[in-house]
Amino acid sequence: MRNFNPHSSSSERAVQAWQILVGKAMNRQTMTYELLSQLMYRKDAAGVLASILGHIAFYCEDNGLPPLTSIVVGKGGGKPGVGIPVDRANIDELRERVYTCDWYDVYQPTCSELEASFNKRQ
Repeated sequence: MRNFNPHSSSSERAVQAWQILVGKAMNRQTMTYELLSQLMYRKDAAGVLASILGHIAFYCEDNGLPPLTSIVVGKGGGKPGVGIPVDRANIDELRERVYTCDWYDVYQPTCSELEASFNKRQ
């Protein structure tokens, strides 16, 4: 058995974040970057989520899925961070698409699938 650890790659951490976000989406919840980092790292881990969430955002884009990362928001404004590729003008509509998607019917992406989508943009 393997566990996520401080040496896990961004694509491995993206698999971990996917699991968390799918659970939140299926319960129609948003979550803050701070809470996500606490769940993943057991501490505030400012600055480490951009690449991880980028993997997920680009995978969703490549596969015609609603932007799962649109449910991760900043503490103050309730919107995704500037570096996350999402249409902020239509954020409520996008979140509704995320909430109505049957994520439990979608196979969880592998590290290599997430990495391939991310690397196409680099």
